[in-house]
Amino acid sequence: MIRPEVRAALLRWREALVGAGAVLIGLWLWLGTSGLPALFGAASMAVGVVLTVSGLRAARFRGDGQSPGIVETVEGRITYMGPETGGVVALTELSQVTFVRAADGSGEWHLAQPGQSPLAIPERATGAERLLDALAPLPGLDAGAMVRAVQTRTPQTITVWRRTPLRALT
Repeated sequence: MIRPEVRAALLRWREALVGAGAVLIGLWLWLGTSGLPALFGAASMAVGVVLTVSGLRAARFRGDGQSPGIVETVEGRITYMGPETGGVVALTELSQVTFVRAADGSGEWHLAQPGQSPLAIPERATGAERLLDALAPLPGLDAGAMVRAVQTRTPQTITVWRRTPLRALT
C-alpha cells in the first residue's frame, strides 16, 4: 500500500515524527484547555521536544542502504558478526573510535582496543545505528561528531573519540 521509498523514509525519521506529534498534541492541550489537561499538554510538549531532538540525531546517523553483518550491543559490549570478519569490544577497554570513509563511498567504524586489531563495522550493517547509543557512555564522546562523520562524503579518516590517559597523582 505504501511505496517502499516512502516507507523507508518514515522508518528512518520515526522517532522525530513521533516527537513532533507529541509536541502538536501537547500544544493543542495546553492552548485549548485549562487545569490538569493543560498541565498534561505542557508535559507532552516537553517530552515531544526531547523525542524530536534525539530522533533527528538518530535519523541523520541512520543509513539508507544495507551491508552484510549484524551489530549487537549488550551490557557494555559491542559485537559485530560479519560474513568474513567479526569480533567483540568492551566499552571499558576501548581506546579510540574512528570513522573511515573510502573512495567508493562506503564507510566503516573502527573500534580500537589495546592489544587487538580494530573491530571494523560497516556503517550500514544491521544494527549499526545502535552504535550512537552504545558509545554514548564513553567519557567526553561528542555524539554530534559521530553524526557529522557519517554524513561526510569525502574519503577520509575521522577520529571521533580517543581515551585520554589518566594522570598520575603527585
